[in-house]
Amino acid sequence: MEITANNPQMKSWLKVDSNSDFPIQNIPFGVFITKDDIITIGTRIGNYAIDLCALQQLGYFDDLHLSEDLFMQDTLNDFISLGRNVTRQVRNRIGEIFDIQNTTLQNNVSQKETVIFNIDDVEMQLPVAIGDYTDFYSSKEHATNVGTMFRDPENALLPNWLHIPVGYHGRSSSIIVSGTEIKRPQGQTLPADAKSPVFGPSRLVDFELEMAFITTDANDLGEPVTIENAEEHIFGMVLFNDWSARDIQKWEYVPLGPFLAKNFASTISPWIVTMDALEPYRTTNTEQSPEPLPYLQQEENNNFDIKLQVAIQPENTEETVVTNSNFKHMYWTMIQQLTHHTVNGCNVRAGDMLGSGTISGPTSDSYGSMLELAWKGTKPIQMNDGSERKFINDNDTVILRGHCDNGSVRIGFGECKGKILPA
Repeated sequence: MEITANNPQMKSWLKVDSNSDFPIQNIPFGVFITKDDIITIGTRIGNYAIDLCALQQLGYFDDLHLSEDLFMQDTLNDFISLGRNVTRQVRNRIGEIFDIQNTTLQNNVSQKETVIFNIDDVEMQLPVAIGDYTDFYSSKEHATNVGTMFRDPENALLPNWLHIPVGYHGRSSSIIVSGTEIKRPQGQTLPADAKSPVFGPSRLVDFELEMAFITTDANDLGEPVTIENAEEHIFGMVLFNDWSARDIQKWEYVPLGPFLAKNFASTISPWIVTMDALEPYRTTNTEQSPEPLPYLQQEENNNFDIKLQVAIQPENTEETVVTNSNFKHMYWTMIQQLTHHTVNGCNVRAGDMLGSGTISGPTSDSYGSMLELAWKGTKPIQMNDGSERKFINDNDTVILRGHCDNGSVRIGFGECKGKILPA
């Protein structure tokens, strides 16, 4: 089925700024609460939130034969589980409704009052009920930097890293939507030169610049997803800040990996940008050497050119951009991650989330964490207000942004932000 919603010539009758992340070609999906305390599934064009439940009740989706309560849900899980064919039809229809050439809703004042809200008048919710969450470790630059810092620089990558997308299963209950404040975590740490651990607030809270993808129902238990079919089971992507407490992590991670250092909070952006919307921004895969085993061998152009940025905003002052990176730097692609995740028969369900792992570029100003940017605290980052940061201070707000731009259409993800409160 053609993706008509991606037509670069299409214009909306809703006002959209030229630098907006949400032109009519985006049409992401999310969940919000209106000022009347009604929760609904919606989309966004410019600075307008659009109530898809109201659109359905007004008959705009009648010929698509959707269940009557599909957009009355408080999560996108049921919608996502219908698969790409249905979600593409809905996205195409939304594009038609808001095309400047279509006057049906455009000229109906009472219907517009029911369907369209100013973005500042709605409260965004977590878009999916995340049943399972897996975090990968798929940026070669990030893995090399961390390996260099904590192990032998000559052998920064462990032997398995170039052969499999390394990952671990995380805690889904503490994944939160952008704007949710986070208390500084507490736990055990081992101070320098100490022989016994102490308990208290983490002193080395860090952000991790990541993206994550949301899956459809992919497979039954025991039935792997093949590399050829994996992309059909990826619904869309969000920005993802996988907060880390580096001092807690250093003490606890041997032998089983991250635990309390990671499970206190992970923040995602509220709008899921579909893979259909990202189709025009495909780019070549990173060269992989040695060649992966046959089940992980993929076609070209499974990567995406998504420009990423992180800013830190101290309380009551301006923000400072600390890094600019790009998703295209990823060594292992999303379809390789999903394929490997299921090769042993693990089942993946609608609304599951898989994180990319920290995304670091090849230069020091494109690293994806304070651990790397300030190089374990030895190179503090200068802020615009004159202060310095080695890690994240109390009352700092971390803001992730991401967008694609091919010179014709800009598609973005909005912001993924979180503020660290005192313990």
